[in-house]
Amino acid sequence: MRVAQDTELALALDLLRAGELVAFPTETVYGLGADASNPSAVAKIFAAKGRPADHPLIVHLAGADSLDDWSREVPDEARRLAAAFWPGPLTLILKRSARVPDAVTGGQDTVGLRVPDHPLALALLSAFEGGIAAPSANRFGRISPTTAAHVRAELGAAVSLVLDGGPCAVGIESTIVDLSRGAARVLRPGAIGAADIAGVLGTGTAQGSACFQPAQPPRVSGAMAAHYAPSSPLRLVAAVDLAAAVRAALAEGRDVAVIARTLRAFAAAGLRWHAAPLDAAGYARELYATLRLLDAAGADLILVEAPPPEAAWQAVADRLQRAACGSGENDET
Repeated sequence: MRVAQDTELALALDLLRAGELVAFPTETVYGLGADASNPSAVAKIFAAKGRPADHPLIVHLAGADSLDDWSREVPDEARRLAAAFWPGPLTLILKRSARVPDAVTGGQDTVGLRVPDHPLALALLSAFEGGIAAPSANRFGRISPTTAAHVRAELGAAVSLVLDGGPCAVGIESTIVDLSRGAARVLRPGAIGAADIAGVLGTGTAQGSACFQPAQPPRVSGAMAAHYAPSSPLRLVAAVDLAAAVRAALAEGRDVAVIARTLRAFAAAGLRWHAAPLDAAGYARELYATLRLLDAAGADLILVEAPPPEAAWQAVADRLQRAACGSGENDET
């Protein structure tokens, strides 16, 4: 690492050990971190984000060898998934150990654990020699940050230090798999799909969907109906209806922004157009940065071409549907 980065890493460790907040990069989004063993420090996360106290956090670890420190029951399936996907964008929900404070779990008997795939995050975790509780470094329910600048703009002085590790490579939050109640169940889709998980476990996995919170415990991060939402209203529109929806909104005098994959741009007053990547991974990587950009530009309606109904697009569709739920514009056709 660079000398300046080494200095910042040392400062980050001092701050975490003192019970302060440090934002750091992961491959998914930037996290707002605190010492997971310190309830007072964890409480600062909830205050900074405006996060409900019963909404659980994910604990980030330096490696899978720490699983038994944080969970009292680690099934063989969890070890197999960890071996296959860690470091990487996968969170495992397991029975919590005695060392996990209620502040981290929202009072539940389970805890979310993951090992992020980012060199700066891993350096921080290895040197810290403990777990770092870290939800996304943004106000609760809003767009997750994928650059250090996003964190600073969103949280300002509420975070003591932001470690800059560049743009996040994945761009959306980790897949969450519940292994606390027997068979694996995907509670939040991400870059690692249900088929990937089934390929390791040799079994199928049940899945939830967007615009609802799972009726059964455990509660997990990012499962609320309204989440990841821009300030501007966001509406999902089927590809075949997008052009008509754009023209109708413009006729109403609205300042319209469009995120389109397949529809070619056309010029009109009061219209901003973003041509999104055709592949799911590229789309996910730039999704949150694009939403922030269009928000900042002052659009009063963001129209998004609905992603295709394919497994590769499930995580993107989940985030967009929750963003639309959050804005009250979920009129997908």
